[in-house]
Amino acid sequence: MPDDNGGQDAKFRERRQLLEASSIGWMFPIAMGIGFGWGWGMDKLFGTKPWLTYIFTALGVAAAFVNLFKIGLRDSGGKE
Repeated sequence: MPDDNGGQDAKFRERRQLLEASSIGWMFPIAMGIGFGWGWGMDKLFGTKPWLTYIFTALGVAAAFVNLFKIGLRDSGGKE
């Protein structure tokens, strides 16, 4: 017996997709900021200025792209 809840599942999926799409705009600056901050702190600790800052900022950018592809390739679960 099919469960008819008045389209609540479709509305929930639509809102979730909208939330995920809006989070992409924040993902890049946050990942880059965390990478930069971590690298800057490590540079101050070890005296390797600016190498670790560059490396960890690049890793932050790579992490943002990995998350972008995960969101983009995720199956929406809906039937079209």
